[in-house]
Amino acid sequence: MRQLDLRTRLFFSYMVVMFVGLTTLLAVGKIYSPRLFIEHLQRLEVNGMDLFIVKRQLLDSFDSAWTRGAFWSLVIGGLTASSLSYWVTSRIIQPLTQMQRITQNFAAGQLSERMPSSEIPELDRLSDSFNRMALALEDVEARRRDLVSDLTHELRTPLTIVQGYLEGMGDGTITPTPEIYDRLTRETNRLRRLVNDLQELSKAEAGYLTIKASPIDLQPILRSLTDRFGDQIADSAICLKLDCPPCLPLALADPERTEQILVNLLGNALRYTEAGTVTLSATPQGKQLWIAVADTGKGIAPEDLPHVFERFWRSDRSRNRDSGGTGIGLSISKRLVELQQGTLEVTSVPNEGSTFRFSVPLA
Repeated sequence: MRQLDLRTRLFFSYMVVMFVGLTTLLAVGKIYSPRLFIEHLQRLEVNGMDLFIVKRQLLDSFDSAWTRGAFWSLVIGGLTASSLSYWVTSRIIQPLTQMQRITQNFAAGQLSERMPSSEIPELDRLSDSFNRMALALEDVEARRRDLVSDLTHELRTPLTIVQGYLEGMGDGTITPTPEIYDRLTRETNRLRRLVNDLQELSKAEAGYLTIKASPIDLQPILRSLTDRFGDQIADSAICLKLDCPPCLPLALADPERTEQILVNLLGNALRYTEAGTVTLSATPQGKQLWIAVADTGKGIAPEDLPHVFERFWRSDRSRNRDSGGTGIGLSISKRLVELQQGTLEVTSVPNEGSTFRFSVPLA
């Protein structure tokens, strides 16, 4: 047997309630009304009125009048209740029908539709929840399209270079030399870094990265990174400094992930500072430990600041992509900071420098 739809079931439920109510009213009236009328006549006789001759006629007249009144009450009440039930059912079903239509459009790829507000508070809250879900789905779909587009763009350049050199060496127009092989090696390494970073970012955004937070002293990590990067820039015009108190409070953080964040921030600061100072600092504030990497490099334009943590974004679009990294390091760093219950921020002044700082909870 075909199952009834929700509209029919709601309307039928209202009809059942109405039928039970009217049946109860009629049954009680039919049984007790004549009896109560007879008792009223008996009280009149006690008071001296002689109703013996007309008692039966009065009772028949009352029964006839009550029956006609009950009939018309049943007809008018039934029609009124049926109309009201149909109207209420339609009001309840209409938003649900709209939601069904919109979900079908969603399945067909139309993610811009939204549920209208409803006068029924419960359905209005359901509409709000549905619209928030729709907005999240639309955002996810937009990010997916952007990721595919950005990834295609990032992969095209190294693949084109590798293909061009291989075809040239294959047809003899390019003579294999150590420099050519070195260039091919750099391009394949770049592809490998891009794939590894994408895998890391995917795990971070999905929450699959394991964060092993424990009370740690971050000062040894800061000193180690300062020494390591200092050796790499020993012959450059950049000065790398460490600025933190002698005794830092313990932080609740994952040492490996924190070092990964700092390596990325320091690498970016040194990459975009041709000459000047890069300062690594740590300062406890309230219940957080703030770690900052400040440089005196070229800085970031104000209109670019909102896009700093987007995937594949670079402040200098003309910069060589070999030196510019994969473009998703800051996205990974931001997610790693958030997974450790912290915040990653950036401030910058063009031609004066930038400061990236993040927080981790104190132990």
